Amino acid sequence: MEFDVGPGRIGITVPDRESLLAIIGARLEAGEGFALATTNVDHLEKLRSDACFREAYAAHDLVVADGNPIVWLARLAGKPVSLVTGSDLVRPLCRLAASSGRAVAIIAGTRETGEEAGRRLKAEIPGLRVAMVEAPGFPFDPEGAEADALLDRLAGSGAGLCLLALGAPRQEILAARVRRRCPKMGVASVGAGIDFIAGRQRRAPRLMRTARIEWLWRAALSPRRLGPRYLQGAMILPGHAWRALSSRSRTR
Repeated sequence: MEFDVGPGRIGITVPDRESLLAIIGARLEAGEGFALATTNVDHLEKLRSDACFREAYAAHDLVVADGNPIVWLARLAGKPVSLVTGSDLVRPLCRLAASSGRAVAIIAGTRETGEEAGRRLKAEIPGLRVAMVEAPGFPFDPEGAEADALLDRLAGSGAGLCLLALGAPRQEILAARVRRRCPKMGVASVGAGIDFIAGRQRRAPRLMRTARIEWLWRAALSPRRLGPRYLQGAMILPGHAWRALSSRSRTR
């Protein structure tokens, strides 16, 4: 499934969670790198206007659908995919890293959040090693001097998996740089996943997640930040839906 994002296109490259974890497990065992992006409607909106974001996305070899609108659009196009949220991947990725003997690096919004998430993950997952916890300053420029120094520390950390929780598009732009700087390291942009593990944010109740309305919970908790984002995303959905249906009719 591909999406038109202005002068370019981005595609979902892995259709479901099981396939994704199988690929990542094999790469971690083999000492091979990867870059994982979790696409949502907010990404589609940002990709239309941000050339650096589009370039960074092109460096990601693993892309999944993190958002029910993405899943619905794929179904409209006749190319179904499953929902794979970045928040739900933190623990499985850490388990794969532990089983393959690969240490983890956590780059979070604050050092306290990253360190607390690291402590909780190590307590839950036998054999997990956290080689590095970092929190860049704010505002963080993923292409600036601070990012250069961060990449140097990451390259020397001994980590085989890097979890990025900096928000889009910063985390994806940094991930693309990690992919180039550390080609044998896996890097995954997990958004709020680290905050949830650390207890800094409350996850929506399971019932709301099952009903596919987790977005409503998050918007209620942070209306000023997420309200405009969800509104902008809703505005571009009709165009994507039309293109998905048109794509489906052309392939019949």
